[in-house]
Amino acid sequence: MKIMGIVAGRHGGNSEILVKEALSACKEAGAECVLINLFDYNIRHCTGCESCTVQMGQVAMDPTKKYKGCVLKDKDDMDKIVNVMQTCNGVIIGVPTYDLTPSALYLTFAQRFLAYELSFRLQIGDVTEDPHTVAGLIACGGSCRDWQTLTLDAMGATMFTQSVRVVDQMMATRNGRPGNVLLRPEQLARARKMGEHIVEAVNTPVEERHWMGEPDFGMCPNCHSSLIYKGEKHWDGIQFPFECAVCGAGGDLVPDGNGSYKFVLAENGLIRDRNINSARAEHLNEIMETRKDFFARQGEIKDLMKHYKDMTFPAV
Repeated sequence: MKIMGIVAGRHGGNSEILVKEALSACKEAGAECVLINLFDYNIRHCTGCESCTVQMGQVAMDPTKKYKGCVLKDKDDMDKIVNVMQTCNGVIIGVPTYDLTPSALYLTFAQRFLAYELSFRLQIGDVTEDPHTVAGLIACGGSCRDWQTLTLDAMGATMFTQSVRVVDQMMATRNGRPGNVLLRPEQLARARKMGEHIVEAVNTPVEERHWMGEPDFGMCPNCHSSLIYKGEKHWDGIQFPFECAVCGAGGDLVPDGNGSYKFVLAENGLIRDRNINSARAEHLNEIMETRKDFFARQGEIKDLMKHYKDMTFPAV
């Protein structure tokens, strides 16, 4: 059993303390634990070059083609980190909240995941064994939930390309200074419980794994996100009254009899579940169809492309 801790906050900070406490429970249970702080690594931001998705599409249409991966893989430390991460049975990630969202350092790291999509790498033999990784997510900020509303959901949204199943998450509130969490023993105890949950999940058969966090955390019964929005028509015509912004589950808001509402999944509500590799693959089909349409019609916008390319404004 191998567990990786990933911290995207300062050394000695609250996020790092909570991840270390969770890892301690894993280590005591016999796990091999590693811990990285992203501040110690060179991680370049995704340039949006589309090389990875273009290559994935080419390989999907012609399996004899070779996938070369991210164009930045020899220019920073991302390749080294992900190749270790994809051997781990569990990950525990601690991230500070900035302006309601995860730190930019974490997002820079996570937005490079697409080029390393685990299900694709398994399919082409780039990775030989599926680690069936489970995750615990920790958001930590100086205020209450009202100033951390998007952090856990944004972190959860980065797990799908790595086929990581989130089984627990916690929000550590009112920790404004490094070490502040040490004054909150209940939060340290909650982080330790997360470590115990990760160990238990790893030792549970894959098909029997389930949510192990607080039962009423979030609104979505599938991923426990709190972000439910009014559904819109998908590229292939599918539409639900409401959808989960994180996992893509579809359903409706139904009165719970207590003056509130609950999100109830439709009978086919998981056909867009981003936790399911085959469902997530439909997104690649959408990308490929959109790209084919663009190439077929790009002659229509040749002059407009030049117009905007030649347009200039003063810079700062």
